[in-house]
Amino acid sequence: MANPGDTLKRGFASMDPSKQREIASKGGQASGGNFKNDPARAAVAGAKGGQVSGGNFKHNPERAAQAGSAGGQARGQQQQQEASVRQQQAGAQPMSRSDQGA
Repeated sequence: MANPGDTLKRGFASMDPSKQREIASKGGQASGGNFKNDPARAAVAGAKGGQVSGGNFKHNPERAAQAGSAGGQARGQQQQQEASVRQQQAGAQPMSRSDQGA
């Protein structure tokens, strides 16, 4: 059984560097590579990504407003939590919402 501090190389790390490169290159070839040499394939993939993401808010101002509102509410909650933590770390009692002027 190996010791936890044992630094012997095992598996891939124990192989000769040229053998490691050979194996690694096969993975790159099998993946289909990137889009460098196939702009048509890149265009198709980009279009799919845009469709899946739902696009931007350019044509849906109501959706943009909802997203902005949700983000603002989340940020407000985060700021309240951070203030509470700072007060607790300083030994003070957390202020209630009415004490904060809200």
